[in-house]
Amino acid sequence: MNRMTIGRMSVWLTVVAMWLAGCSSNNCSLENLVTCNYGFYDSEGTAVTYGDVITIRTLLPGMKTVYTYRKWGEKTVVLDERDSVLLADGYTESVDEVRRDTVIANRLTGASGMKLPMSYYRDCDTLVFSYETLSNCDTLYLHHESFPHVDLPECGVQRFHRLTGVRGTNSAAMSGVAIADERVDDEGRENIKIYFNGVAQ
Repeated sequence: MNRMTIGRMSVWLTVVAMWLAGCSSNNCSLENLVTCNYGFYDSEGTAVTYGDVITIRTLLPGMKTVYTYRKWGEKTVVLDERDSVLLADGYTESVDEVRRDTVIANRLTGASGMKLPMSYYRDCDTLVFSYETLSNCDTLYLHHESFPHVDLPECGVQRFHRLTGVRGTNSAAMSGVAIADERVDDEGRENIKIYFNGVAQ
């Protein structure tokens, strides 16, 4: 190779290196998780830490089969599939059809808020709040639109949401609910205010 060819290759490699550096993911958001952000308040609107233990499940369409195993003196076991080992160990089995619910927050304790995912393809998410010290549950209905969002092609596609309405029952601990910011994205702003009527610290 002569000196001119080496010089041209050097310029070409420099251009390719600069182009590749421009296509790196350094311009992508570090926080790429899209969640709906909730804040907890008392009935007067003061931010609180909620003292009870909360479990939240989301209701999904359709039904599923569950198998419940019981044995005197042992903890009850609930599974999505039949377990022949438990049957051989003396457990009794009962089979039921139940809703396809999914727990999205399990035993949330001492929280002043939370971050929960939203569905992409349904326009209403139904969240059921159950409490350790209360027999009743509260239900929250989040109406929303979902749409794809692209910052840069190399960062990929995210699903953002826009809240169009929210309502809740007040049969247990909630006294009200309101939209704080309708845009649900990866910026971490508070989207929903939940007002509780007790067990605040």
